[in-house]
Amino acid sequence: MSTTESGTPAGEAARFNRERVPERAGRGDPKGALGKLAKLIRRDRALLLARWRKEVRELPSAQHLDTPTLNDHIPALLEEVAEALDAKSDETIAEALREGTAPAHGAQRLQDGFDIGEVVAEYNILRGCVHDLAETNGSSLGGKAFHILNRVLDGAIGLAVEAYATQRASELQSRRDEYLAFVAHDLRTPLQAISLAASVVERTLPTQSGNVDSAHMIKALHRNVQRLEALVGKVLEENSNLEPKGDIKLERRSFDLWPLVEALIQDSHLIAGTASTHLVNMVPDDLVVFADAGLLKRIFQNLIGNAIKYSPRGEVRIGAQEHEADGMIECWVSDNGTGIPRDLLDKVFEKGEGDPDKAGSTGLGLAIVKTFVEAHGGTVQAESEEGRGTTIRFTLPSRT
Repeated sequence: MSTTESGTPAGEAARFNRERVPERAGRGDPKGALGKLAKLIRRDRALLLARWRKEVRELPSAQHLDTPTLNDHIPALLEEVAEALDAKSDETIAEALREGTAPAHGAQRLQDGFDIGEVVAEYNILRGCVHDLAETNGSSLGGKAFHILNRVLDGAIGLAVEAYATQRASELQSRRDEYLAFVAHDLRTPLQAISLAASVVERTLPTQSGNVDSAHMIKALHRNVQRLEALVGKVLEENSNLEPKGDIKLERRSFDLWPLVEALIQDSHLIAGTASTHLVNMVPDDLVVFADAGLLKRIFQNLIGNAIKYSPRGEVRIGAQEHEADGMIECWVSDNGTGIPRDLLDKVFEKGEGDPDKAGSTGLGLAIVKTFVEAHGGTVQAESEEGRGTTIRFTLPSRT
């Protein structure tokens, strides 16, 4: 009879080990432990999902989600785990996953407002739920079963995180490009004013020999303005497909509106003068607004610039009033120019809806206005009649 080194008969040692050491699922899988675990996951899928949802709802970003959105692709992922267990899979992570599920989950979670740590936590919570299910039903989640579960879930985590990061980077790049396009568009008006001012100085500069250096400086100024205008045009061309977003960071404060509008009118005098357009500030001198002054200035700058463009030899009125009933401030820029065709009136705030009859029209100006107004929590609308002029009205909430 053979014995072990300790003198114990080999048969008794083997029987002792079988009695003392529980069989680890997947070590050769002699009793079909992998298949049993797969069947258990399928049988108790609803219980697994319920427990998983309960724990995931502790994550801040998941608390507001309904059940279908929260579940997302998790039921399918459980089936992938079960299939991998049934097949006693030695596939790689990429082969074990159905194409698209985890990347779709990562992109969806970014849209739902999850942070990257919570995306990973969702999968790890599911890992714990499967482990607890196995333990509760007398299965030891070890050996090959352990490796299969980890391979599938870790693969899902990797693909979801990759999709999340890619989408996040894409959105940040889009936001950067959008901001650049907005700034480039709004640079056109001051550049035009600088160019016109340089032309006026050049015309009025005495021609005495002592002013030769000044004449050279004016010509250099013209050249550099032209270069800037070309750069602005290139930025706008390269970002012509951007869709304006509403997630603008505001720096609100209380300030008098009349001086802001008056300063814009003064800055626009040269441009208005070339078109013989008269600008009128009708804002009450005691009206105080609570807004982001920089953005509000750009709103008015775009509206005044548009009004001048479409009302040569006409008049542009800039006004505002407070509605005591709802505490809203209503602002408007009105002209008596060419007006907007009725079929285009509902589209004027859409990006890309430029005027085909105006060279360099990008359709971005009113889209910028809409984006900045809505960032304040206000609304904007256009009223127009062909041949009689246009009024653009927007609202600003009072201080809350």
